[in-house]
Amino acid sequence: MQHATFEISGMSCGHCVKAVDKALQQAEGVTVEQVAIGSATVAYDPQQTSAEAIAAVIDDAGYPVTATR
Repeated sequence: MQHATFEISGMSCGHCVKAVDKALQQAEGVTVEQVAIGSATVAYDPQQTSAEAIAAVIDDAGYPVTATR
């Protein structure tokens, strides 16, 4: 498993946190470690997904990823 933290813009409340968490929970190969306003940290299986694909999941939920660590 690899780990990544995403900096996310547009998150301002608990609803935003829940929306991002739900989107990440549904992504194959991803284990959500923490979602907070402005960031999300996950563990992921690089054989099933990539940091870029996870960023796309977050973006598709309506919250642009501004950086990945």
